[in-house]
Amino acid sequence: MDNERYGPFRIAKDIGSGTFQLDLLEGWMIHNIFNEDLLIRYVKPKFKGQHEDLAPLPTIINKEEKYEVEEVKKHRKQGKRMQYLVHWKEYRDGHDQ
Repeated sequence: MDNERYGPFRIAKDIGSGTFQLDLLEGWMIHNIFNEDLLIRYVKPKFKGQHEDLAPLPTIINKEEKYEVEEVKKHRKQGKRMQYLVHWKEYRDGHDQ
């Protein structure tokens, strides 16, 4: 699930020069200071139809994101390998891989 953003997170402190300290979840083994280029301001939706449930935050174990498979929806043979379409537990169908 690469190239996804997590949050929203509260800004704990403005360090200066475009860097911010965030309040991250306990257990996340990453540094909590980010350059503003990596952050997107959270804007609350104006209308009901704009609200989209955020994906749950991943569990971090030994500095790696961990996800639990709920179901294998499809499979196919691609050359000598098998490919699987997986539905992750607690995620919407749009996150299937």
